[in-house]
Amino acid sequence: MSRWLSVIGLTERGLDGLTAEARALIDQAELIVGGERHLALVPAGKAERQTWQSPLRLTIEEILRWRGRPVVVLASGDPMWFGVGVTLARRVAPDEMRVLPQVSAFTLAASRLGWSLSDTDCLTLHGRPLDLLNGSVFPGARLLMLTDDGAAPALIARRLTELGYGASRVVALEHMDGPAEAAIESRAADWGDRQTADLNTVAVECRAEPGTAMTARTPGLPDDAFAHDGQLTKREIRAAALAKLMPLPGALLWDVGAGCGSIAIEWMRAARGARAIAIESDAERVALIEANMRKLGTPKLQIVTGKAPAALEGLAQPTAIFLGGGVSTVGLIERCWAALPSGGRLVAHAVTVESEARLAGFRAVCAGELTRIAIQRAEPIGPHLAWRPLMPVTQLSAVKP
Repeated sequence: MSRWLSVIGLTERGLDGLTAEARALIDQAELIVGGERHLALVPAGKAERQTWQSPLRLTIEEILRWRGRPVVVLASGDPMWFGVGVTLARRVAPDEMRVLPQVSAFTLAASRLGWSLSDTDCLTLHGRPLDLLNGSVFPGARLLMLTDDGAAPALIARRLTELGYGASRVVALEHMDGPAEAAIESRAADWGDRQTADLNTVAVECRAEPGTAMTARTPGLPDDAFAHDGQLTKREIRAAALAKLMPLPGALLWDVGAGCGSIAIEWMRAARGARAIAIESDAERVALIEANMRKLGTPKLQIVTGKAPAALEGLAQPTAIFLGGGVSTVGLIERCWAALPSGGRLVAHAVTVESEARLAGFRAVCAGELTRIAIQRAEPIGPHLAWRPLMPVTQLSAVKP
């Protein structure tokens, strides 16, 4: 089938910024789809026009009903960078679709600021939770963010100030590459309620106030970074578990018996695009997971409330599984092992003699590695320091053949 679907990027220059090929595709289209702003940039012609519906999938389905007839979808800048082109590419084969990108908002912003784009974290907050920002902030970070509207820069500045980054430089770049282009700059703490144009990209140079707690993306956040009820995989043991689980972009973790969600949250923070499902039966602990995932910038963490192994039914296949409790539950570790694909990783912890024996027995099945982790921390006793041991943990780690 011919390339019936064309996804064309636009800038503020409208048709003046397009190639002859892109203009010809628009002239030949029988259907043109885009936002009201994009459609206003294209003079009316013979083509039927359609704006995006909510939810977006309704318009996607309508586009697919035109398969085989010339359709043009108008988008901003580069449609394949947080754009509708990505969504369409999941439903339309590459040999049926062409994408004609323009310069992205990220490229334009980096050129205006003199930033190296390869050293800048590019995010979208368009239709996504502001909590995503929490996971990207650290001293010296440079962030570029696509936003929803003119209120977004004020919300971003307020969140930065709440996180202890009120000294950060915030620049809202409006209508880039057009006659109304402008830039508004301020310290985050001084931004206030100032509104900008709805079409904006926000740049941030992160500067921490003295005493601001650091939350690195490397595994092993301090225990007090999490709200918990005492059921928490301690920092050193958590880091050791994540080293064996090996977070990778796009990989999916099942955190079974998630407690306060520390393993799942650190998994998602460690690799951009890593996904996780936290399975927890206790309602109070589910509330802790929800609070921690918002605070630490992983609002996409999926929570399943229920008791394993029954709660595992119907879940997407995991790349890795962490079993932090319930090892003695009949059939649970076997169910987890069976769920993994070839090359999948299982890490299970035990603290009781009975659960340790269970891991030792299962090692014969999975040919895994057993490790005893014993941690001692120096704590004050009067005017002196003494070593106080944490409860030893036996760790089973295995890779499925």
